[in-house]
Amino acid sequence: MAQRGSSRGNEYQRQQQALRRAQEQQARQAERARKAAEAATKRRERERKAAYEQAQAEMARIRTIGVEHEVEQLGQLLRDALVGDPPTTFERRRRTHASKALDERAYSRPEPAPRWEEFAPPEPGGLAAVLGLGRKRYEAEVAEGRVRFVEAAERHRRAEEKRLATLERKRAEHRRAEQRAHNEVAAFNKGLDEQREAYRAGDPAAVEAHLGAVLDASSYPKGFPHEHRIAYRPATGEVLVEIHLPPETTVPAARGYKYVKSRDETTVVPRPEKERKTLYASVLAQVALRTVHEILTSDPDRIVNGVILNGHVKTIDRATGHEVAPCLITLSAAREEFGKLRLSQVDPALCLQRLNAIVSPNPYDLEPIRPMIEFDLSKYRLMDSMDVVAGLDSRPVLVKLTPTEFEHLIRQLFEAIGMEAWNTQASKDEGVDAVAVSKDPVFNGECIIQAKRYSKLVGVESVQALAGVVEHKRAAKGVLITTSWFGRASHDFARQHGRLQLIEGPELKYLVKEYLGKDVIPGPVPPKRRPS
Repeated sequence: MAQRGSSRGNEYQRQQQALRRAQEQQARQAERARKAAEAATKRRERERKAAYEQAQAEMARIRTIGVEHEVEQLGQLLRDALVGDPPTTFERRRRTHASKALDERAYSRPEPAPRWEEFAPPEPGGLAAVLGLGRKRYEAEVAEGRVRFVEAAERHRRAEEKRLATLERKRAEHRRAEQRAHNEVAAFNKGLDEQREAYRAGDPAAVEAHLGAVLDASSYPKGFPHEHRIAYRPATGEVLVEIHLPPETTVPAARGYKYVKSRDETTVVPRPEKERKTLYASVLAQVALRTVHEILTSDPDRIVNGVILNGHVKTIDRATGHEVAPCLITLSAAREEFGKLRLSQVDPALCLQRLNAIVSPNPYDLEPIRPMIEFDLSKYRLMDSMDVVAGLDSRPVLVKLTPTEFEHLIRQLFEAIGMEAWNTQASKDEGVDAVAVSKDPVFNGECIIQAKRYSKLVGVESVQALAGVVEHKRAAKGVLITTSWFGRASHDFARQHGRLQLIEGPELKYLVKEYLGKDVIPGPVPPKRRPS
């Protein structure tokens, strides 16, 4: 009995040991599974983090490539105009009309007509047909079917009429649209031909319109301004162009981008200030040279002898908050001189120096300069010139000239002095008799001239009126010339204003003698002034 009890005890212990081993094995397996899952989670997290960091680094690289591409474009502004399509010409501006056929598919296919077979009821068959059973019902169904068939046929007829009417209407609309398009193209080309002939004749409006189209068609990077003003002066064959230059923000402030893993952020690699300024100066120089190039090369008739360019940039004055447009580049380029340049090989900034251009010493900081010439002849109604000097020998007394002759004499005097001058049409320019322009950067700009062929004192109100016109026209200077004299109040007013010059008879006599070689008598001798 004791032996059997001992055997049962041993068996129990073996079972308990086996159970413990099984539990321990399960625990070890569970632990291994836990560790494997934990390792897999960490691995996935590492992979996710690595993929994220790689994506961020790739994004920074792509943004850097974008900035580099922008800078590359800025460095090729001038070259793009030289190697690309030729500038706009009259022939390239012509329009053509390519006729388009009307798509009739939606209207050209008729719907199938209804067929009686689709509405006819089945005839009785079998024993019912032999015995004649259901005949009346069949006939009623036939009658009902015929009614539906007739209605369907009528609907089909109306639908066909509508389809055909719609098709004809669409065809008529298409013909009218084609004719309108043809007429518009013909009218445009006719106007272009007329403009072409006017251009060849040197008509200012035609020249300005064509050159405006040339500059409008010029392709620049996104964000570049396309605003410009053009004035053509047929007397000299020069074109004055005022363009808006790109702002300093055109040059990217970033040289590139870099992803920093430790901070999980993308930082900007700044472009050095010296590099930004150098690149911006190059951009301005390229735009100026490119504009002159496009104007001259789009003029095969050689109507334009030279280009005077003023480049302004629109910006906000940080001191006042107002919009300003400082001039950063001004140059004058004759066709012959400019044609000798190999623009594909030049350094733009050095080329401007070669052309004696005046460039802002600090364009990036928008430091302004004074334009060589700043005028707008569209403010005045100009008239054809006449030669008065040739007839002065027989009429040396200036007060005996007609008002028009005297005004033309003054215009010729300013031309002899070295300026370019035009007479304005009578009674249409607020008392302005002539306009003169100087290229001298010291004199700098437009001069309004009033000529008084008087034999008595010119009142101070005339001087005050000239001051008002100078301000209204935004001219650089106003000159009042007379064959007689001015009073003390007039001279005091002119001195206080600062931009007025008064020329009396004796001084006029000297100027005519000096520059026109004519000995003239201005008019009456002025009375002696009392000492002040």
